[in-house]
Amino acid sequence: MTDELMESRYHVGGMDCASCATKIETAVSRLPGVSTVNTSYTSETLRVQHTSALARSAIERQVKALGYTIASTDKAAAEGEGDEHLELGSGPWWQSKKAKLTIGCGLALAAAYIAGRLIPGIEHWAFLAALAVGLVPVARRAISAAFAGSPFSIEMLMTIAAVGAVVIEATEEAATVVLLFLVGEVLEGVAASRARASIQSLTALVPKTALLEQNGTTTEVAADSLAVGATILVRPGDRMPADGEIIEGESAIDEAPVTGESVPKRKGPGDMVFAGTINADAVLRVRVTAAARDNTIARVVKLVEEAQESKAPTERFIDQFSRYYTPAVLVAGALVAVVPPLLMGGVWSEWIYKGLAVLLIGCPCALVISTPAAIAAGLSAGARRGLLLKGGAVLEGLRKITTVALDKTGTLTEGKPVVTDIVAYDRSEADVLSLAAALETGSSHPLAVAILARAKADKAPVPPAGDAKAVPGKGVSGRVGGKTLFLASAQAAHEQVPLSPEQTAQVTAFNDEGKTVSVLLVDDKVAGLLAIRDEPRADAAAGLAALKEAGITTVMLTGDNKRTAAAIGKSLGIEVRAELLPEDKQRIVRELQGQGRVVAKIGDGINDAPALAAADIGIAMGGGTDVALETADAAILHVRVIDIANMVDLSKSVMGNITQNITLALGLKAVFLVTTVIGITGLWPAILADTGATVLVTLNALRLLGWKGRSAA
Repeated sequence: MTDELMESRYHVGGMDCASCATKIETAVSRLPGVSTVNTSYTSETLRVQHTSALARSAIERQVKALGYTIASTDKAAAEGEGDEHLELGSGPWWQSKKAKLTIGCGLALAAAYIAGRLIPGIEHWAFLAALAVGLVPVARRAISAAFAGSPFSIEMLMTIAAVGAVVIEATEEAATVVLLFLVGEVLEGVAASRARASIQSLTALVPKTALLEQNGTTTEVAADSLAVGATILVRPGDRMPADGEIIEGESAIDEAPVTGESVPKRKGPGDMVFAGTINADAVLRVRVTAAARDNTIARVVKLVEEAQESKAPTERFIDQFSRYYTPAVLVAGALVAVVPPLLMGGVWSEWIYKGLAVLLIGCPCALVISTPAAIAAGLSAGARRGLLLKGGAVLEGLRKITTVALDKTGTLTEGKPVVTDIVAYDRSEADVLSLAAALETGSSHPLAVAILARAKADKAPVPPAGDAKAVPGKGVSGRVGGKTLFLASAQAAHEQVPLSPEQTAQVTAFNDEGKTVSVLLVDDKVAGLLAIRDEPRADAAAGLAALKEAGITTVMLTGDNKRTAAAIGKSLGIEVRAELLPEDKQRIVRELQGQGRVVAKIGDGINDAPALAAADIGIAMGGGTDVALETADAAILHVRVIDIANMVDLSKSVMGNITQNITLALGLKAVFLVTTVIGITGLWPAILADTGATVLVTLNALRLLGWKGRSAA
């Protein structure tokens, strides 16, 4: 009988670059009973699938031996360890173990320099002592990593170079090199913390408390204690403590902290609000629709952290490359140190010195961090704009898209019908709207909701209606002010009162525009027409234009009728395929792929799930169903068509940044390799080059955190 597999989750402190994550993965995967290991240095997380026979303490010992701190984040195991967990990522950078070691090494080096000037005879021993302060912890980590399956670690290269420098009596330089290496590690940690904070800072947007309304009284409670269905009061100026639906009140909602959009949105009863957004100018009563752990911001943070564990193809290639690259550097350094003295009569001390410098130049820090730093920054920048990407592979793949297939309802359109036109005969348009709204009062039918919303927006009076009742398949009838009313489809109205040629022509014109027409009869006379349609989103035309500008073709795939779809397609300038079943959408995606196109499918409903799964990249509109969100590779949280182009732009920006980083990392190494071999530079410039390249690459990647994309406006 085999042991049952279980998963343990940990928070690991001190992971500052991709090589740290690789070392931990290698070490933990060697433990007996471990199935899979996933690490993310950007979110400082470790997930291990293992048999129940493997004790958690064994995993923790293995990680601690490499010089990292670790604490379980599993609910059951984390009891009593919560304080340690919280402390792992907290506090200013100068309080970290690496910073304290660096400061200690720097002080020791300064003291050695002063002692050497005052008492020249002890200079060598003073610098040797200063070297030991920094090198002993590094060497211990190198040896632990070697025993755990990573013999060619950066720490090992550093240890060999420092010890070799002591052998050839370059002790002062060896101590300086170790200090510069430690400074580089601290800078890596600061940069990694900044990238980490960029996404974690979203959680700070949610207030800690909320005003809970119960039995007519309001009580201040912890926001994370709010249950789904609870009613909360949100005052002007307050942040939303939870995702919810407005049940009373109307206000401008500032979504800039979450979406980046500068223009507040006017919202009222029935509209959804996100945790962390700001209620601008009126008191709102809101029904909570998601618990704290499931609100918009919590889902964003969780998805980004999970995405950072998924490596892009370029990142995987760099990881594989570095496995061969580091041993190759060791061989190159040995050849530089040995071949010239043996075959060309070179001076041993001079060429050993150059060989050690080659080891330092070859440190792969900058190269290894070039890709994951950019990917992490890109994922974080996208999340802050409401673009959720499930991994680096998705982020990298978006730039290759050549065709985008979009659903109509809820994707290109708002997903709810609105009254677009009112035509009145022998009375005012306002009167037609008032009488129609009177009949529809209390109805939840989409067309009724559209009419009532237009009446509210136009401030049209809605008189009480008597004897109001639905006429199955035809419309609704009733009495208002002694007059008999009938609001019906054009066909049902024509059966009761023949429409004039002019009225029939008007109905046909509206139908050709994809609009549904309701005819209002008053005392068996045609009083007016109301045209209703699910209108394109405000940014739909701009979003499609942005895709066209990027050289990407678009096509609408919809289950709606051909006339309505064609009307929307014509107004937006997009090819239309209508009256499709879910399997039809999937088939068309496959056909497009068969033509050599890289297809992204955008949708928000259950009927889009098969096509989303079939596409090269499936993108769910954030207001859609859970099925669509789970099936998709990415999600547009704030349902903006322009954000499809933004995703592509972000992908191109990230991949361009990665190219710059790799060029910078390898370019600097090439320059210093040449200058070292010809004798211009030595040990400390070599490590300074690697440290400098690492810092430059990281800073370049962090520029992506400022990415904003195109505005919906």
